[in-house]
Amino acid sequence: MTEAAPAGWTRFGPSLDAIEAAREVVESVIKVTPMESSRVLSEQLGSPVHLKLESLQRTGSYKIRGAFHRISRLTSEERARGVVAASAGNHAQGVALAARELGIEATIFMPVAVALPKLQATKDYGASVVLRGHTIEDPLRAAAEYAEQTGAIFIPPFDHEDIITGQATLGLEILDQVPDVDTVLVPIGGGGLIGGVASAVKQVAERQGRSIRVIGVQSANAASAVASLEAGQPVTIRSTPTIADGIAVARTGDLNFALIKELVDDIVTVTDDETSSAMIFLLERAKVVVEPAGAVAVAAILTGKVANTGTTVAILSGGNIDPLVMERVIAQGLAASDRFLKLRIKLPDRPGQLARISALISEVNANVIEVLHTRHGKGALLNDVELEVSLETRGPDHVQRVLERLREAEYDPRIDF
Repeated sequence: MTEAAPAGWTRFGPSLDAIEAAREVVESVIKVTPMESSRVLSEQLGSPVHLKLESLQRTGSYKIRGAFHRISRLTSEERARGVVAASAGNHAQGVALAARELGIEATIFMPVAVALPKLQATKDYGASVVLRGHTIEDPLRAAAEYAEQTGAIFIPPFDHEDIITGQATLGLEILDQVPDVDTVLVPIGGGGLIGGVASAVKQVAERQGRSIRVIGVQSANAASAVASLEAGQPVTIRSTPTIADGIAVARTGDLNFALIKELVDDIVTVTDDETSSAMIFLLERAKVVVEPAGAVAVAAILTGKVANTGTTVAILSGGNIDPLVMERVIAQGLAASDRFLKLRIKLPDRPGQLARISALISEVNANVIEVLHTRHGKGALLNDVELEVSLETRGPDHVQRVLERLREAEYDPRIDF
């Protein structure tokens, strides 16, 4: 740990006694979430795989642990001033519920375009919500200004000792449910969850005279922890858009980085396509709904980016997803796994061509979902039309059979991404 580490912290961060005390505090508001084994993932990895369903936690994510622990430690004078936070979703709901349970006024700043279900849930937990700006940076600035002007206590999303200690209670819960765990896979955004979980499991492992690996998983489009480790210090990255918005954090927290550097064994990254495919897998095979950030640990297993991990626990960190986003993610996941195919085909503008294309597709047992027939396709000749056809397919081999059959009939299908 660095010289800036909180008093009483060791290289493991918060002490095991502090984490146990935090668990006694948060158990009044959280629930012990299920731990489910996955036969399919176990077969793929070659060792037992368990899924820790924090997606079924109150407020739909692990965030309530850290938020409740932090707010519970405020003095009476601080509680009277109220709390303020900035978030586009999970942290907002965690702070709102924690404040309600403790009888404290909460004000949450959220982006204008926040998903309606997250906005409504935060309001339903009793918080006053102020919409500000179009990126998370705008609500963060507004929340800081509000705290300065009113004296309200700012509750950070990850970079605070009480937040980390609260999240560490999840590590103890994992060890209760899977005592022989060898590896824990943890999503990384700002680093509060992985810092806390690593602190708990590494200390217990040391006491038991064994080792437990902790592997972080980040979105390839927002890998701030990876960049920070390479630089040797927290750095701000220029992240690109990602469906895993819950872990799209441009800079790892200072305390969190110190724990990651000291305790985390490896970090891998996954793409949006891999994440959406993992979400489809969890829907179909585990009957579990998760948000994109909650699926990245499973994506790392499905893509073979982790191996030889022994008995493994993958944390599904959250389940808060807008149905409209879910619809788009499902389409992306099906396309990424070659189960959904969109083609553009130029046709002569004469009767019977659409019927012929349909017959060819039927011959290779693909199912047509949607068809758009237009004379206004880009690059189309005067006597051409363009057909855009969406199909259900059954994997890469089937996609190739569809393409080959159309080419045999002297058409030139182009995959539309």
